[in-house]
This record gives sequence, structure tokens and C-alpha cells, in this order.
Amino acid sequence: MSKTIKPYKDSELGKKEQVVKMFDNISKDYDGLNRVISLGIDVSWRKKVVKLVSQNNPKQILDIATGTGDLALMMADLNPDRIIGLDISAGMLEVGKQKINKANLASKIEMVVGDSENMPFASNTFDAITVSFGVRNFENLDKGLTEILRVLKPKGKLVILETSNPTRFPFKQGYKFHTNILLPIIGKIFSKDKVAYSYLSESANSFPFGQAFNNILQKNGFKNVNNSPVTFGVASIYTAFK
Repeated sequence: MSKTIKPYKDSELGKKEQVVKMFDNISKDYDGLNRVISLGIDVSWRKKVVKLVSQNNPKQILDIATGTGDLALMMADLNPDRIIGLDISAGMLEVGKQKINKANLASKIEMVVGDSENMPFASNTFDAITVSFGVRNFENLDKGLTEILRVLKPKGKLVILETSNPTRFPFKQGYKFHTNILLPIIGKIFSKDKVAYSYLSESANSFPFGQAFNNILQKNGFKNVNNSPVTFGVASIYTAFK
């Protein structure tokens, strides 16, 4: 990204601290608003991620920026030995823990408060690592990616789901209207944090995608990097290996 996008432009806090504050603020509204804003399509995107993860039959899975645990819960169907959901927002994790307990999966999924750029795990620990709509919130993208590479096992698989920008008419224009106009309005009306969804919109529009993000993954040591746009390019799924 050409500049660092932060949630609270008038705050002296660093991006990481601001992101924690923002997600703690919106944690109780997040799931419902996310379904509305994405029109529910994000569920199908996560199903694609789970399918890609399943190809390697992983036993140890790490879901970074797990939030309220949607993807971690879906990956429980793969019957791994362990899934760890990592997030810097304790508020988001508390919501996730309630969902995990309701699904009787507390013995399978562990929620951990932690920093993706300094993870409390040994090197070469996980068979698969996922990140859904989280890498654009990293304060230092390169540091976060090299840390992911460190805790991933050799030949382990990384799958990232992240926003991207459609490049064809009329999807490009429709996406801009949705993210720049509708998303902030919905957030201001229904969310406790009035600037959060403006930040999510701005960060989505500015984050590198497609080949540009492939290049960043390769620069940080990942191999066999591929990306696949979904829903006319409003998001992309990236796969890479250690």
C-alpha cells in the first residue's frame, strides 16, 4: 500500500492499537453487519477456502485474524487434531467463544489472543494457515507474512481470503459505490463505532491484490503462489506453500 490506512485518523495510537480498539468496539455487531454488507456471499467464499485447505488433509490448523471464528468453525468439519483461532481483539474472540461453545467444539477449537506479527508458536508447527479478511489490517505486512512462514511446516499451505477490486465495467463501478457509499452509511447507522466501516472500506480499496499481492507473497519466501478472483473480483483467494 502506498500509505498506512488507520481507523482513527486523529488518534496518536499506532495502527495495531487502533485496529484492536475498532474490532473490540464493533465485535457484538460484526457478524450481523458482515452478512448484510456482503449480502451473505462471504459464506460461499469461506467454503471455497475450506475446500482448498482440505486438499492437504491438515491436522494442525491456524486461523489468523479469526475474529468471531466463522472460518475456524467451518474447518472443524475437516476433522483436524487441532484448530487455533488467533486474533488481537479480545472482544471478537469472546463472541467467537460463545459460538464455539454453542456448537460443542471447545475441545477442537482454541481461541487465542495474539499478534500475527509476533506469534506465540514454535516454528514449523502448522500444516495449514488461513487468513480471511485480515492481512490488510497487519501493521507491518512483510513482518506478518514472514511470521506466518516461520510457524508453517515445510510444504505447509497458506490460504488467504481478502478483498480485491473488480477491474471490469460495470462491476468496478458497482463495487466502488458499494464500498465507498453504502458500506460507511450502513456502518454509521447500525454500528457502535461510526468510523470503523469507513476504515474497512478505505483499506479494502487500497490493498494490493491479484499479481501485486502474489509478488509480495513470493518476496516473503512463499512458493507456488496463485490467486483466484471470486464474485467478479470483489475478493480473491490466494494459495501459497512453504
